[in-house]
Formats: sequence, C-alpha cells, structure tokens
Amino acid sequence: MLALGLWGLDRGGMWGDEGVTYLVGRRTVPQIWHLLHGVDAVHGLYYLLMHAVLAVHPGEVALRLPSVCGAAATAGLVAALGVRLARPRVGLWAGLLYAITPLTGHYAQEGRSYAIVAAGVAGATLLLVRALEGRSWWPYGAVLAVTFLLHEFAVLLLCAHALTLAAARVPRPVWAGWARAAGSAVGILLPLAWVSQRQSGQVAWLRVPDRDTAERLARGFLAVTPTGVVFWTSVLLILLGLGAGRLASVALPLLVVPPVILLTVSQFRPLFHERYVLYALAGAPLLVAAGADRLAGMVGRLWLESLLRPEAAHEAGRAAVVERRPQLVGALTVHGHHSGATARGHHPGTTARGHHPGTTARGHHPGTTARGHHPGAATRPPLAGVDRTTGAASPPPGPSPRPPKRPARTHLITLAGALALAVPFLHGLPAYRNDRLAAHRPENLAEVSALAGRELRPGDPVLFLPSFWRVTALAYPRPFAGVRDLALAESGARSGTLSGREVAPAELEAGLAGVDRVWIVAQSNLLPSRWVPGDPVDRVKLGVVDGEFARRRQYVSGRVKLALYIRRTPPQDMLTPAPEYKVTPAPAPPSPARP
Repeated sequence: MLALGLWGLDRGGMWGDEGVTYLVGRRTVPQIWHLLHGVDAVHGLYYLLMHAVLAVHPGEVALRLPSVCGAAATAGLVAALGVRLARPRVGLWAGLLYAITPLTGHYAQEGRSYAIVAAGVAGATLLLVRALEGRSWWPYGAVLAVTFLLHEFAVLLLCAHALTLAAARVPRPVWAGWARAAGSAVGILLPLAWVSQRQSGQVAWLRVPDRDTAERLARGFLAVTPTGVVFWTSVLLILLGLGAGRLASVALPLLVVPPVILLTVSQFRPLFHERYVLYALAGAPLLVAAGADRLAGMVGRLWLESLLRPEAAHEAGRAAVVERRPQLVGALTVHGHHSGATARGHHPGTTARGHHPGTTARGHHPGTTARGHHPGAATRPPLAGVDRTTGAASPPPGPSPRPPKRPARTHLITLAGALALAVPFLHGLPAYRNDRLAAHRPENLAEVSALAGRELRPGDPVLFLPSFWRVTALAYPRPFAGVRDLALAESGARSGTLSGREVAPAELEAGLAGVDRVWIVAQSNLLPSRWVPGDPVDRVKLGVVDGEFARRRQYVSGRVKLALYIRRTPPQDMLTPAPEYKVTPAPAPPSPARP
C-alpha cells in the first residue's frame, strides 16, 4: 500500500479541495482557529495536523503524504483483523486486496482527511475485537474520539459496532463497557457537531442519491475492477465469506451499515458522498479473503477425500471389527509393546498418574527392556488405533476423521492466493495509471495558474467567480503577482475566511465601469449561465461581465477556466433591459470547499 501510494504522488498540480488544505495548513494556528468559527469546523483537527506537516516542508508531496501513510496503516490494520478473526492467510489476502483496490489508491493520494479517517476506523475496529477478548475499552474510546474529530460522519461506525456486539450475543457487562467508551467519544464530538451544524450550507451542493449512486458505491467497494469476471468473482467470494462466522459478524456491519444509514438519511437531507463512508470499504476485502479461504478449504477437503477414498473403506471395515470386539482395542501391541497396554500405552490397572503399581519410576514394567519392549513380545502389524508410520497410538476412528495437517500445502495455498491478486491488479493497471494523472482530478489549479502566468501582465484586472476560485491564486501565487483583484477587500487569513472578504457590490460596479478588459477565473459552467449566486458581489460579477463584456478567449481545466473578456463595442443599448435570471437551484455549482 505504501508503494502504491507513493507511485505518482507528485502529479503536478493540486485540485480545489487540496488547494484549501494547502492554504489553510500554511496559516498560523490563531488564523486557523479564527477560520473554524465560520467555515470548515469539521476539518479543524485535520488542518492542525497539516499545519505541522507543511511547516516541515510545504509542497504537494508533503500535502498528500499523511494520506499515503493513513492508507498504508489501514491496509495493515485490515490484515491484522483478518489474522485475529480468522487465520494469517486471510489477513494477508485481505490486506493486499485493500491495497490494490482503486478507490483506496485514489484517496491515498488526496490531500484530505478521508484516508486517515479510514485508518482510525480500522484501528477502532481492531481495538473492539481486543476489548471483546478481555482487554480495556479505553484505547477503543480514545481512537474513536480522535477519528470522530477528524470527520464527524465516522460516528456511524458505532451503529456497525453495536450490530457486531448484538450478533456476538455479548453479556450485559460487555455492553456497559462499550457504552462507556462510545459515549465518551460522542461526548467529545458534540461541541464540534453543534458548530458544524451552523455551517451546513457547505454541503448544499449535495444531491439526493439515487440507484445509480448506490450502484457506483457498491462497484467501488466490492471489487478491484467495477465490471467483468473479476467483479463477479469478488461478489461470489463475499457471499461465501458471509459464512465465516466471527469475521463476518465484524466485517459485514462495517461494510453495510454506515453507507446504508447515510444513503437513507440523504433521501430527506442530502449528505451522502462516497468519501464520507470510505472507511466502510475495509469490510469488503475481509469478506472476499474469508470467502477465498473457505473455497480453498472446500477444494482441499474434496481433493483429500478423493485421495483417501480407497483406504477409507478398509478403515471402516476395521472400525467395525473393533466396535464388535472392543476388548481387542488396547490388547494388541505394535513393535513389541506389552500386550496388556491400552491404545495410549497404559495398563488397565495403572494409577492416577498412569503408572502400574509394579512399574518403575519411568513407567516401565519390570520385565521390559530399557526401550519398553517385553522380552518375549513379537512384532505385530499395525492395526486400528495405531499410526502406521510412527507406531504411536492414535485416536480411534470417528465418523469424519481429520487428515493430518500439511504445512507445506498450506503455505502453497497462501502464496497462490497472494499471487492470484496480481491478476486483477494487472487487469486494472491502466486505470491505476490514469488515476495518477492531474487530469483525472476535478481540476488542476497548477495548470490554470501556469496559463495565467503566460497570459496576464502586471496591473491586469482579475475577477474570481465565485469567490472560492481565488484559491487558485492563493495556492500558486507567483503567476498572479502584480495583478489587480478588483473584488478583494481583505485577505482570507486576516478576515477568517477561505478566500478573503470582498468589497461591497456598489464599489465593485464602479471598479468594473473603468475597465475595458478583465480576466475571469471562474467555474467552467458559468458565463453564460442562468444560475443566480447567493452572494450579492458574485451576482454583480456575473451580471456585469455577462451583460457588458464578450469573451475573447478561454482555457478550461475541469471545473475551472481562465477567460479573457473584452467590453462590447459599441456599448450595449442602455434601453435594453438586462437579462432576467431565474433562481433554479439544480444547476447551482458545487463549492469545492466541502467537508
């Protein structure tokens, strides 16, 4: 996971949300605290973490490195869960499968908190399992609290863990310990939840999820590739893994409960995005690995039964003889053992410590030799109840005799399963490469800034529409050095906002009246647009530029564009009424500064 996360980490540009992380992380702690009172309180702890990271070395690699480490930690914790709940090979397969899942790799290279939240959830789940085995509940509660502060939607994990406890039918004292730890974590979260509730406008861009949303989430979670044989094989293995008992009782609620709750709530108040429940993905590789382990076990048993079938009939016949004449069991010897010994080598008249009253201190009959053989005993062929290879006593045959363990074959199965994961990885390799390109993100702020550096001259007027896209100039300030930001009144760091405080609408109109050309850094679906901004300053920008200027040229990078607008000549007839804009909430552009 660490290797995949570092592969292509410096992709040559940040996108909008990463730009927010970068500019906020480089502010001072008092400036960050000032910001959180008005916006992005849900990311407060993450911004403080990034402040410490970026203080060491500001840059795109350092920005994404905590997410890479978070994803690597999650892969290790998923493996540890598989080992603890099943066996080592299940843990190995699950950890590798988590590492090669494309959705994991995508967020491992994001300068946001979601990969770190996933690590916190996996760690809390492992601590839950340890607590159920008798360990303390307080490490579990502490990890929960930190994870909830990194992103409050992680609180849905408690519903999954409650279902795990219910499936395990734990006693009342266990419920009490869990409730104390979980309640403490929720109590720490409550002040943050109260503040972030007042900032809920930040997620106004979200829409009600539909069937396609749920299907995309399932395909992203359940398989390395979203279609084809690999996908359906993963689905079948998950279904087989549902019978894995203890592992399934942990992995299935983790995989299903948080997404289902958020999808359901979002039907009434849209709050759903796949990254908000990325941590639930950890349940899928555990179930796939458990299903593969069960399949390997079934195939192995069928293979052994086919090999042992000729011998089984002979064993059954001998077992029948022993059942008819139980007095023969233990009355026979092998390789010269005393004829009065039982199948374990003890005389029927031995004491509680297993020695015959007449035996020596080492348990040998006085008439036996140093190796325990009677002088006159004859060597007899091996019979039922005795291992034919070693001559040692073996358990009597039962209804389903278990063959001896074969470590070499077990290791080969483990290795084969690990190597089999190379098939879906190689199959999806083109998708992995594309995901590491800056063009695969919603926009590339570095590309827009580089264009601005080639086109803009000192003193050129610039507008950002909506004002959020000023993050382009804040993340890459050098190309915008010397330009005139017509709308900016106070910087974001001083005003406690993300992109700064802007001038009054009348002042902006006066400033635009004196320019014949203006550069616009805007959302790409604006100009022209029938969207009416909620901010009055943004309404002036949109109305004046769209009504009095004509676009000369533009450059688009995903959701953001750089465009040059020239005032129309001859000027627009003043008697012509300005175009009317109707409020239609559906096309409202999403704000990249979202939780």
